[in-house]
Amino acid sequence: MDTKCTIVLDEALPIGLLANASAVLALTIGKSVEGIIDRDITDASGSVHRGITNVVVPILKTNKEDLTILREKARTVPGVLVVDFSDVAQRTKKYDDYVAQLEMTNASDLRYLGVALYGDKKEIDALTGNLSLLR
Repeated sequence: MDTKCTIVLDEALPIGLLANASAVLALTIGKSVEGIIDRDITDASGSVHRGITNVVVPILKTNKEDLTILREKARTVPGVLVVDFSDVAQRTKKYDDYVAQLEMTNASDLRYLGVALYGDKKEIDALTGNLSLLR
């Protein structure tokens, strides 16, 4: 299977939140997908460089309404890993606070700042093919 990872962000976010949401989503994908981070490499001078992802990760953009729709649609596709980052996560500083707030929040009240998708390339392309790159 040819796999793909894509991060989709709310285009209205300021640059700092875009960077933060992207980092959080990428870290979670890295933890969740076995083998997505490749081996360490030693350069010609003997300096070690930690392994990085072995898949291309395009960062795309959409509006907040379509981001929610994308998340819900992607969750119905078998084999597609969906990681979301919401306003609840962004405004909490401790994971326990995030858990407590999320457990008391209805799904319909969440505002998604970003979603990461990982799975079959054809499935990911079908879900995100109409979106533009974040520039």
